[in-house]
Amino acid sequence: MAVSVECVVASRSRLGEGAWWDEGDQRLWWVDIRAGLVHCFDPSGGDNATYEVGEQIGCLARREAGGLVIATRSGLYLFDPDSGEKSCIAQPEADLPGNRFNDGGTDPVGRFWAGTMKDDGGPREARGRFYRLDDDHSVTAFFDPLFTTNGLAHSPDGKTMYYADTNQSIQTIWACDYDLDTGTPSGRRVLLDCRDLAGRPDGATIDIDGGYWFAGVGGWQVVRVTPDGRVDRIIEMPVEKPSKVMFGGAALDTLYVTSISEGTGEAGDQPEAGSLFAITGLGTAGLPQARFRG
Repeated sequence: MAVSVECVVASRSRLGEGAWWDEGDQRLWWVDIRAGLVHCFDPSGGDNATYEVGEQIGCLARREAGGLVIATRSGLYLFDPDSGEKSCIAQPEADLPGNRFNDGGTDPVGRFWAGTMKDDGGPREARGRFYRLDDDHSVTAFFDPLFTTNGLAHSPDGKTMYYADTNQSIQTIWACDYDLDTGTPSGRRVLLDCRDLAGRPDGATIDIDGGYWFAGVGGWQVVRVTPDGRVDRIIEMPVEKPSKVMFGGAALDTLYVTSISEGTGEAGDQPEAGSLFAITGLGTAGLPQARFRG
């Protein structure tokens, strides 16, 4: 089967991100960070429902107990899309009002991870961290300060955790040993320095063979990296700023890609910038995402 890239939700999302596939409801959840919107795409009928959060939102996951866990500009919340009710869990960076949450997702047993970044229009600074949210709603910070937290993913066996820093001066993906029992990463090492690629490493996911797929933001591409750190596939995209990839569909063999319209010029220059895309024919599949268990 030939690889096909199709626009499935035509949108001018300013900062489309956060794609997360739920096997239970067979929907792709995704966000527009700037607009503070949660989207829910139903591929069976092509419908895309939209919910307002009331502030910028970086990432999310479905909850075992229903609704969503979300990471926003101000903190970590439980969110009911139907009622609009938002309940605060924690505000770990209340002392850094210029920061917001960015990329995240769940580990294989349902802990929620989300990273922060400085986003107040001033000079770039490395003052973002990743946070682990456990089912008892305790929050733990990890890693040295980063510029732009991104690329969170876990290997098929759950024993490796990946993350990235998208910043122009860093552009690096790291791998860590991951203790599934405690949710603790250790032994960080570089998986790939991306500075020779056209796109910087943005949102990511893992396939069944352990391949790390990431959106090459700014480079018109989606990239696959082998577990030993080699680039072995590049898929060209019709937009400059793909932002997050996630396998979904009944067989988990469709790679969904969010994108960004912000900073891409007039709509006529890139009419599909900000839209949601589906890539088929890749010959591989992804892994089920665990719902947040808290």
